[in-house]
Amino acid sequence: MPYGYPGGYGFPGGPGYGGVPGHGGTPGYGGVPGYYGWAAPQPGPSNGMGMAAMVLGIVAAVGFCLWPVAIITGVLALIFGLIGRSKANRGEASNPGQALAGVICGTVGILLGTGLAVLIMVAP
Repeated sequence: MPYGYPGGYGFPGGPGYGGVPGHGGTPGYGGVPGYYGWAAPQPGPSNGMGMAAMVLGIVAAVGFCLWPVAIITGVLALIFGLIGRSKANRGEASNPGQALAGVICGTVGILLGTGLAVLIMVAP
């Protein structure tokens, strides 16, 4: 078969087009008629609250010697952790363990910071 436009390979009417609408079509073409391109990407999980709760909880628990900072970060970790757990229960997040770790560490940080503050104020 001679190369060139009329009836050549890769042109309408040529052997490369067997099933595409308007061109005769390509065998094995599994696309959706009238749809071109890829499907829209699905949104990923919203894991920010659980991660923030865990980080703030660790900061509160480890840094309880700075008791005002420990109490503030512990309260924030508790709030973010509870929000993160509720998101995980609704299926919007995929890290319920990190959110729970934030709640636990935040609570420990609050208790240690409060205990240290009471000890400092009562001891003298």
